[in-house]
Amino acid sequence: MLERSSFGVASCRGVHNGSMHNPTHAVISLEALSANLRSARQLAGPDRAVMAAVKANAYGHGAVQVSRHIEENRLADALGVATVDEGVELRSAGIRLPIVKLSHAFADELDAALNHDITLSVVDEMTIAQAEAAAAARRRTVAVHLKIDTGMRRIGAEPGSAVQLAKAALAAPHLLLEGIFTHLPISDVPAGADFTAHQLRAFRELVGEITATVGGVQFIHASNSGGLLGHDLSGMTMVRPGIMLYGYAPDPATRVPVPLEPVMSIRSRVSFLKEVPAGETVGYGRTWSSPEPTWIATVPVGYGDGYSRLNSNRGRMLVNGASYPVAGRVCMDQTMLNLGTTATDVAVGDEVVVLGTSGSQQIGADELAAVMGTIPYEVTCLITPRVQRLYR
Repeated sequence: MLERSSFGVASCRGVHNGSMHNPTHAVISLEALSANLRSARQLAGPDRAVMAAVKANAYGHGAVQVSRHIEENRLADALGVATVDEGVELRSAGIRLPIVKLSHAFADELDAALNHDITLSVVDEMTIAQAEAAAAARRRTVAVHLKIDTGMRRIGAEPGSAVQLAKAALAAPHLLLEGIFTHLPISDVPAGADFTAHQLRAFRELVGEITATVGGVQFIHASNSGGLLGHDLSGMTMVRPGIMLYGYAPDPATRVPVPLEPVMSIRSRVSFLKEVPAGETVGYGRTWSSPEPTWIATVPVGYGDGYSRLNSNRGRMLVNGASYPVAGRVCMDQTMLNLGTTATDVAVGDEVVVLGTSGSQQIGADELAAVMGTIPYEVTCLITPRVQRLYR
C-alpha cells in the first residue's frame, strides 16, 4: 500500500499502480517507523509511556500520515508538537491520541488549543493563570505539564520556583497537573554524560519535592532520543523520542544499543545529459570547470526542494548503484552531476537517489549533515512541501 500526499493536499490511499508522481519525491517507510518505535519501546521498558515527537511535520516525514500510522498501530501513547497549529492539523485529520504542546502557548492561542484538546505546557504563574482562565471559561478541566529548566536555559520554570508553581497548578480548580518535564541539551554525546547525570539527579529530586507537596503526577519525562539511548531512566514514567524514530542517532558519537532504520529516502530522475568540453564551467558562479571532456547529468532537485546549497561541489548522488559528485552550485530547482568521461551507464529517466540506497551504495541523512556542517534533524526538516511524500 502507498499513501500519497503533498502538504496541504488531502491524502489518498490505494495500491500503487504506476501512476505519475513528482520526479523528485520522498518515500516514507512506515515499516521502518514501526521498527524504530518498537526499539524505543524496548529501551523504555513496559512500564513507561512513549510520547512520539511529531513536531516540525514529523521531522519532515509528514505529521498527519506518521501520526495516523502510530495511532492505528498503537505504537505510542501520546504525540508531541511544538505549535498549536501542528496540534490543530492533527486533530483536523482525525487523530485522537493525546497531543502535548512542548512549549507554552501565547494567550491568544489558548482558545484554539483547548478547542482541539491539546495538552498545555506551563512555565510560570502567568501561563498557569492564563490556562486556568481559558479552562474556566469552558467549564472543563484541562491537563497541563509543568516545564522545569534544569540546564537547557531556553524555556521553563527555575528549579527554585517549581514547587510553588506546582502548588499553583494544583490550586487552580480547572487544571490537572498531569506531567512534569525537563529537557536535556547534551544527552547525545559522551562528553555530556556528567552534565546530563547531574541534570537528571536534580530533576528527580525536584519531582520528589513536588510530589511530596501536591501528590502523585502521572507523567514524569526528560528523555529525548539521547536520553533514551544512553542514560538512566529511573524516576521517569514517560519518554519522548524524536530523531531516533526516523532512523538516526542524534549525534554521530551517540551509542545506539538498538537497531534503527532510516524512514525517508529521496529519489529523482536524470532529466538531461550533456557533454561539456574541457575547460568549460558548469552552473551559477562558474565554480566548477571540466578538466577534460566530461558528461554532465542534470537532476530536477535543488534547494527549492530542500537539497541544501551547501552540497555545491561537495555532495554526491547515486545513479544505478554508482556514486557521482555534484558539479557546480546547487540551483533552486536543479543540480548537476559529474559523470566523468563516459555516460554509457546513465540515461535520461534513470532513477537518482539523493537520500537512500542504490545497489551497494548508501547516502544517509547523517552523511548529508556532515557535508552541510549540521545534524540529521535539519536535513529531513528542510525537505519542502513540493517534494511529494509516498507512504509505503
